[in-house]
Amino acid sequence: MEATEAYTFSTLTNLKTLELWKNKLRRVPSKLPSNMEVLKLGNNRIQVLCEADFEGLAKLKVLDLQNNKISIIQSRVLSSALRLESLILDSNRLELLTGPLKLSCLKRLSMQNNRLSSLPLNFFSFLPSLHFLSLSGNLFFKIPQELPPLLWSLKMDKNLITELKIKDLNYLRHLSELTLSENHISTTNNALTLSNLSTVDLSKNQLKAVPTGLPSHLRMLDCSHNFIRKITLQELSGVCGLKHLFLEYNNITVIDLDARQHCLQLSDLALEQNHLSSFPKGLPDTLVRLDLKGNNIKDICKETVKNLKRLQVLNLRSNRLSSLNSEVLAYFPRLRRLYLDGNPWNCTCDLIKIRDLLTAKQMEIKSGDCATPAYYQGETWLSSTKILNNCGYNIWHGMKGKAFLESYAKVSLNHDSSNIDTPTDYEDYYDYDIY
Repeated sequence: MEATEAYTFSTLTNLKTLELWKNKLRRVPSKLPSNMEVLKLGNNRIQVLCEADFEGLAKLKVLDLQNNKISIIQSRVLSSALRLESLILDSNRLELLTGPLKLSCLKRLSMQNNRLSSLPLNFFSFLPSLHFLSLSGNLFFKIPQELPPLLWSLKMDKNLITELKIKDLNYLRHLSELTLSENHISTTNNALTLSNLSTVDLSKNQLKAVPTGLPSHLRMLDCSHNFIRKITLQELSGVCGLKHLFLEYNNITVIDLDARQHCLQLSDLALEQNHLSSFPKGLPDTLVRLDLKGNNIKDICKETVKNLKRLQVLNLRSNRLSSLNSEVLAYFPRLRRLYLDGNPWNCTCDLIKIRDLLTAKQMEIKSGDCATPAYYQGETWLSSTKILNNCGYNIWHGMKGKAFLESYAKVSLNHDSSNIDTPTDYEDYYDYDIY
């Protein structure tokens, strides 16, 4: 549908919701009924908005115009929509707003994936009720000034911001969610001290250290894909409420937390693809998920893991482990998912003993293949009958190999074998729900 005739909807006086998604409309339908509350015109070809388009729509609450071709919005174009609460203008060609939008009831404004680099002076002075603002995917070099004081969520990822300043955010006392990923931020200048700040995303920036001055009630911090080299208590001291910390894809070689003395309550810690040569020390005993994939860890000492009794997911893929200590595994009574593939395993009979301990726990395991000795290369040590045959006598102190294999077969039948070294739709499983 490319157009609607005048008065097409005007006689439908009780019409409250109109959705005309994915058509070929070039303008907003005219003479819409005055009882209209929800109008969705996304994925069309609308280029221009006129004040007359929304004349009489005093009850309109939701207006969705995403994925059109709008480049300019005049300040009075929505002056009739006095009760508008949600305005979505994502993925248009917006370059200019000629003035403020006087929408005193507006709570949600999304203009992401456009071409905006600035906003009109006093733009937010006429949006006193705004709680959610998304300017992601634009051309802003800094955070706009004089944001609404009641703002709860601010999304400015995929812009050109290079640094934060205290004056950018310090008056936003209600701000809870801040998204600044995929910018060029190298420093935050203690601008994240807001008392109600709960979630901060600074991934894919140019940080060389974890920001300092974080609020004590912060629950999620994402600093992945940066240039951080060291994690110390200087950055995390006092952040007692932190549950989820994402630091994957950095250059971290040192972690000095001593979490127990500083009340860290981490549930999820992601350290994937860093440069750690040993299992981190001082991790909090509250950890449920720990990702150490793609580091240089060669062994695991019981001193570093003895307090991790709540751990359920442990990812050690693609490190330099060649063996496991059975005493270490005893410290993980709640472990449900263990990823070990991609390591250079030395498949001795001692390692096969570990296999028995792991399968007894009925967990999901990715064990990986043998690197040594040469005659076991390519064998999956968790399930290889070749290795089991050769080690059958050693495991049970003289039990005949045949008897061992028979008992192994019974265990395999009783155990859900789909959880062991089977392909799945995901590479690594993490459920990072914030609770």
